[in-house]
Amino acid sequence: MSDEQSHRSASALPRAEASDGFEPAGVFPSLGEPLYQQLRRAGHRRIALQVPAGLLRNAAQIAATIGEQSGARVSLAARSCFGACDVPEAGEVPGAEACVVLGHAPIPNIRLPLPTYFVEMREPGGDPAALATTVVAAGLPRSLGLVASVQHLDLIGPLTRALADRGYSVRTATGDRRLAYAAQALGCNYSPAEALRSEVEGFLFLGTGEFHPRGLALTVDLPVWSLDPLQNRLEPPIDRASLVKERLLRIATARDAQHWGILVSSFAGQFRGAMAESLRRRAEARGRSATVIAFGRLDPSDLMGRALDAYVNTACPRIATDDAALYQRPILTPPEFLMAIGEEPLEPYRFDTFR
Repeated sequence: MSDEQSHRSASALPRAEASDGFEPAGVFPSLGEPLYQQLRRAGHRRIALQVPAGLLRNAAQIAATIGEQSGARVSLAARSCFGACDVPEAGEVPGAEACVVLGHAPIPNIRLPLPTYFVEMREPGGDPAALATTVVAAGLPRSLGLVASVQHLDLIGPLTRALADRGYSVRTATGDRRLAYAAQALGCNYSPAEALRSEVEGFLFLGTGEFHPRGLALTVDLPVWSLDPLQNRLEPPIDRASLVKERLLRIATARDAQHWGILVSSFAGQFRGAMAESLRRRAEARGRSATVIAFGRLDPSDLMGRALDAYVNTACPRIATDDAALYQRPILTPPEFLMAIGEEPLEPYRFDTFR
């Protein structure tokens, strides 16, 4: 590989483009009077409410409450949100003058199609002393990086102090321009952990489920434990080797692909049109053909029946890493695509960090 090629990694590709639109109109830790006052002051007549999947059952009641307290007519966005990157486009919520999004923090480097109020649903629960005791009993390394979902960021300081009292060195860091807070985890960006990779022996994620620990493990190549602050339950470390092996097998199945589809999302927080064009040119320079395919939220059925051998996804990287089994053809991230066409080495494995 030439020196020129060695510097043309996926991280050097064009970053996410900010769309024309509105800045976030407000950020609130929870539903309550501060939000309602802001909505009343703004004088919105029609508001769209978008909730994560975990709140769908309560969405109608939440919408009714916001409507009563704000004086606006509130409608529900049909699709739930996975993050601040896929808030409703104006055409999805006809007539809405603003949007309220529950469960997520704004992404600072994107502009949104509507004035948007983020309600982060901060969770005050969790006993720092009890959590620290659990960490000590499990024998975790004494030098840890700490990362959390937005709901549990308020626990970072108390837990850091509780662990320090027990002889631990706990580090946190500020991420890049895509993150609103230090120590915050996004499914597409773990830059606070990347900043600490050489300074700690492992990472502790505060939150639930494997979604963030898997992405974190793919990013930092260090042991990653997940600690549920409300249940005080510590999960075994993520098996990164198995995750990487699975991804390398996907890359191998696409190495002979001649006809590629390049997927581009229209969502403000996922659009990487310049990257898609760069990848198209690089595919053609390697003797492959490439077709750009635009979408909003991708469904596996959208790609069925196409005369294409494989896909590279420039939208949410978790489509490729978490949902690959749902697709009939290999679907890779941009760094994996560069590996598949021989432009980048297979090791070290590189997560598609969205900037």
